[in-house]
Amino acid sequence: MNPLELAGAEPGPAFTVTLDGREIEALPGRTVAAALWTAGVTSWRTTRGEGRPRGIFCGIGVCFDCLVTVNDRPNQRACLVPLQPGDAIRTQEGTGHHG
Repeated sequence: MNPLELAGAEPGPAFTVTLDGREIEALPGRTVAAALWTAGVTSWRTTRGEGRPRGIFCGIGVCFDCLVTVNDRPNQRACLVPLQPGDAIRTQEGTGHHG
């Protein structure tokens, strides 16, 4: 494919994922963070201790502000994790470990 063909490329069909049980529409190739931002969600984690809201900070996987639980796996960087149909995303408190 040449670049001119790619310029007109369209994403595949949308699919559904959930955030704390709420359905959110996502497009193929989008990360968790991109889908959440598109849905108007800008914070999905709270810090340990003071419970301050966090979402995207660096956006490239260097920091750990955007941690989220995806399919019961805590501490996933939302800016790096590509979504799959049916993924279950949960907001996280602190380290995401419950016990």
